[in-house]
Amino acid sequence: MITVGEKPIKARFSINILENNKNEILLLKRHPNAELGPGLWGFPAGHIKEGESPEHCALRELHEEIGKDINIHLLKQFGPVRDSFYGGIYQIFLFHYRWHGGNIILNPEHTDYMWVRQEDYKNYAVMDGMDEDLYYLEIWPRQYLDEDKLPPAYK
Repeated sequence: MITVGEKPIKARFSINILENNKNEILLLKRHPNAELGPGLWGFPAGHIKEGESPEHCALRELHEEIGKDINIHLLKQFGPVRDSFYGGIYQIFLFHYRWHGGNIILNPEHTDYMWVRQEDYKNYAVMDGMDEDLYYLEIWPRQYLDEDKLPPAYK
């Protein structure tokens, strides 16, 4: 377990937000048996392995979760930050990519995917922390995010 300051870090995650040229983001529906967020919509993401860089983890997870036949480029990265919804035990690195095309092939961790417009985002049952991720990366205006899912410091 890694310790930063006084709180130990239980795990480190790379989280990927893919945005297409229509300003839609890619959401993946998590398997009902998933450890975190079962049955909820989330971003392609995963644990950073021992000795692995956050950047390498981000690309590895994209290839594992949506396939290798993708054409993307990195727009922005942010972090590390601590999670606000799980007690601050997770260290998070965020990656914002532009989607230029490809074929999405889901792995067994997910049951569906959807490209979602900012106007429709609040209609999806998403994992805690996603609104905060979108806020950090300044992908959409705040009005499209769920204020109840932003930490008090950002309200």
